[in-house]
Amino acid sequence: MEKITAKEEEIMQVLWKLEYAFIKEMLPFFTDPPLHYNTVSTIVRNLEEKGYVGHREFGNTYQYYPIINREDYQNRFVLTKVVADYFDNSYKNLVSYFARQEKVSVEDLKEVIRMIENDGKP
Repeated sequence: MEKITAKEEEIMQVLWKLEYAFIKEMLPFFTDPPLHYNTVSTIVRNLEEKGYVGHREFGNTYQYYPIINREDYQNRFVLTKVVADYFDNSYKNLVSYFARQEKVSVEDLKEVIRMIENDGKP
């Protein structure tokens, strides 16, 4: 699957939130700066060509939906890239970074370990 641009990712964020949407329904989410209907439509069609978005036809208009869910996208692209680029491809380095920055407490880490040991259940 091809990487997507920052603007394409913005569109995906909206589609993940709405689940199904016509272009008109997406426009209110783009206010700073506002995006024109044709711009959003072009970006969505690009996402469809890349395999991220599908559509259903309703007469002359299309309702779009994400093909890839947010978690799969994060696992495949976002987190993997961050870990590779900034933490020497080590998730251990990522976790220790947050611990050193006091973004994660020792109690939080213990809870994560308990969740892992219990197959993701708290």
